[in-house]
Amino acid sequence: MGQKDDLATDPQCHARACAIQTCLAKNSYNEGACRSEIDALYDCCNAFYSNNGDDAKSVSCPKASLLRLKMRQRMDENRETGSRS
Repeated sequence: MGQKDDLATDPQCHARACAIQTCLAKNSYNEGACRSEIDALYDCCNAFYSNNGDDAKSVSCPKASLLRLKMRQRMDENRETGSRS
């Protein structure tokens, strides 16, 4: 499913949030094993806020300010490890 499709669902980005839950359940709730699913949700939510403004709401997305903080933290982690998972 592409980002355009993710943003067309109701609630927006819901499939990405479900993918995280599925991945976590399959991997004994090891967040590190689900980095790509988490990144996909954050990318979808970032597009959601870009399209709808920071006050928009989706049950699948953290608040815009928290999303940006988490994305910055992940970028910093990726720089430290030299990769993007």
